[in-house]
Amino acid sequence: MAFVKPLPLSILDLVPLTNGMTSAQALAQSLDLARLGDSLGYTRLWYAEHHNMPAIASTTPEIMITRAGMVTTRIRLGSGGVMLPNHSPLKVAESYRLLESMLPGRVDLGLGRAPGTDPTTALALRRSREAVYADDFPTQLGELLAFGGQREFPRGHPFAGVRAQPDDVPLPPVWLLGSSDYSAHLAAQIGHGFAFAAHFSPASPEGPMLAYRQRFRPGDLPRPHAILALSVFCAPTTEEAEEMAIPTLVAFARLRTGRPARLLNAAEARAYVFSPAEAAAVEGIRAAQIIGTPTKVKARIDDLATRTHADELMITTFAADSGKRLRSYELLAATFGLDRA
Repeated sequence: MAFVKPLPLSILDLVPLTNGMTSAQALAQSLDLARLGDSLGYTRLWYAEHHNMPAIASTTPEIMITRAGMVTTRIRLGSGGVMLPNHSPLKVAESYRLLESMLPGRVDLGLGRAPGTDPTTALALRRSREAVYADDFPTQLGELLAFGGQREFPRGHPFAGVRAQPDDVPLPPVWLLGSSDYSAHLAAQIGHGFAFAAHFSPASPEGPMLAYRQRFRPGDLPRPHAILALSVFCAPTTEEAEEMAIPTLVAFARLRTGRPARLLNAAEARAYVFSPAEAAAVEGIRAAQIIGTPTKVKARIDDLATRTHADELMITTFAADSGKRLRSYELLAATFGLDRA
């Protein structure tokens, strides 16, 4: 029987902030995860960009990447992702070329087109209502690639003479992120990697993931590479895994109903009483979670990977208890047979 190499596993860290915790403690725990992922054989560690969310400390992926690069040696580090409409494409190209010079060959630039926040905060970020409602992601992406030297500006373009510095290093590999088929189609059209956000999307990942593969045209990548991001809580018993997941349900239910707050600990979350609106929101969130023992979790992940033809799996465990979060990643690494560094 031929040996089948297991799919690569990667990590998406939202840097959870729990009640009673300081941001410094949350960041220290994030570095613990970076060290662990590096030693266990995880392929990538990406950081999200979220704003005005009290339970999430990750607002600026490039700062997290820089700090994680100081305590790791092998794992790729990237943004999952930079919400491009919030930023100048030139500034993003400069930041990630600078990161590439610091951590050569280890940086990924994941890009999203959502704001990563609510509409009012998006207005505060973008400074004009026109920018908030502009639908110009392909134009911004084209500028970013041109500033980074991967494309050329058209003749006569006002930015044709501008290059992101430092220009002696390439722009890191660009990935398009999404929770629908929009980014899947665009990534396929221009030949970049694609990551589907099944860790929170109510939509099935199968359509966008398969469409990306079917429509892919070689570009920066010679062949398609699709990452499936999943919300996973793994523990030695189902009861322990369920308890680890409860604070996330509360946090996202409150966020979806306009009352965001810090992540509760397990005891606080168990005692929490959902309002009718929150209870309705929880149903969708719960459906996106994969919870259980290593055997149960692996079976569900393998099924999703098979149905979506995923090339790689990216796991986020948004848990209040840092020790249990680390243990979840350890169990997954052992169950999927990762090669320890």
